Amino acid sequence: MNSGILMKMLPEDERPYEKCLNSGPEALSDAELLAVILRSGAQGITSIELARSVLELSDFEKGLTGIYHMSLEDLCSLKGIGKVKAIQILCIGELSKRIARAESRKKLNFNDPSSVADYFMEKLRHEEQEELFCLLLDTKNALLGEIMLSKGTVNQSLITPRELFIKALSFRAVNMILIHNHPSGDASPSNDDLAVTERIRKAGDLLGISLLDHIIIGDRRYTSLREKGYLII
Repeated sequence: MNSGILMKMLPEDERPYEKCLNSGPEALSDAELLAVILRSGAQGITSIELARSVLELSDFEKGLTGIYHMSLEDLCSLKGIGKVKAIQILCIGELSKRIARAESRKKLNFNDPSSVADYFMEKLRHEEQEELFCLLLDTKNALLGEIMLSKGTVNQSLITPRELFIKALSFRAVNMILIHNHPSGDASPSNDDLAVTERIRKAGDLLGISLLDHIIIGDRRYTSLREKGYLII
């Protein structure tokens, strides 16, 4: 009896395993890959059907990347998904982000805006709120520390340089890079982005800490204010 007939004889829940054994994980569809992780379905629902329901759950984005926009409560609202399965799915999303960052870190060069953007892309491009980070660097532009300045709208009235420079001085930083995301996917700088950049640049100049760049992350795109000529160093 050949493997194709054997696969048809297996319960539907087990067919992705057989397919993976025969052809490798790259042969599996997104739903089949997720079904392997889920391992089992629910009463009257196969693991593949359950996986398809998960991939259709997010109103923000369908498919695998929709996992980035799901909460524990969202997942548990599906029949057949309890806390254990929900946690497994959330961990898949976080693991994929960390794998992407680990790969990008090999090429990370703080003198190259595209390198920095690649490193932060998977971390930030799926976020539904703006997050503003500051990288603190030494004289050779090696990383000393990474701090979050704000979560929510990047607005000059909400961001005070005082806490940032207290932290920068404690790390003995001499250079900085700002990074934040635009949930819309458009990486064009807003007036507030430019105002925040100028405010921090001026404060840094007084303290001898140079702002090297402000990089805005969109959906698979970025804008470097240094490259665009908004920030002269």
